[in-house]
Amino acid sequence: MKKIATVLLITFLLYNYTLAQKKAITEEGKEVLLFENGTWKYTEDEEGEIEEVVEIPVNNKNFLKDEKASFLLKSTKNEIGYWLNPKKWTFKKAQKNEDAEYDLQYKDGDAYAMIISEGMEIPLETLKDIAINNAKEVSADVSISKQEYRYVNGLKILYMELDGSIKGMKFSYLGYYYSNESGTTQFVCFTAQNLKEKYKEEIVTLLNGIVEY
Repeated sequence: MKKIATVLLITFLLYNYTLAQKKAITEEGKEVLLFENGTWKYTEDEEGEIEEVVEIPVNNKNFLKDEKASFLLKSTKNEIGYWLNPKKWTFKKAQKNEDAEYDLQYKDGDAYAMIISEGMEIPLETLKDIAINNAKEVSADVSISKQEYRYVNGLKILYMELDGSIKGMKFSYLGYYYSNESGTTQFVCFTAQNLKEKYKEEIVTLLNGIVEY
């Protein structure tokens, strides 16, 4: 299973989005994304039509941290923390991805997580666009299987589930996206697509540990 875990991690690193992207308007009035390396692209699809704007629903359920989540993992880049159950999840400083703060792994199976923290505040709608655009650069068939706003420990969070494939391997990402004056957080769990339902409850329990401190 270590080989599968490695492929999943590489897939996630490829998928990892650059927050330094910015939007601009051309002289013709078209919107483009600007990248750090000096390149750019239209925010339109391949046919040149503007992508349909989908209204994101709001889940009015109050999501709370697990009572057994006894350890608070704190970011050093913004004022966000993550309550987790150390009996179920291990964590360490991220080493393979310089943009990430922490890597996490479920002790009893093939589920993983990564926390990406930035000091820049970014609107959730913009953060969503960045995530999707960069995911499509890696996996052309990536799609949103679920998206909604949630209230998690009093915070308005964007929740997204993404499904896609790379070289025939199907993967799923389940993530919380949040931003405030102290910065932006992307708390994303990932596993093989066929294991998504098996680990979903544990993954969501982990995600629900996000708090401001």
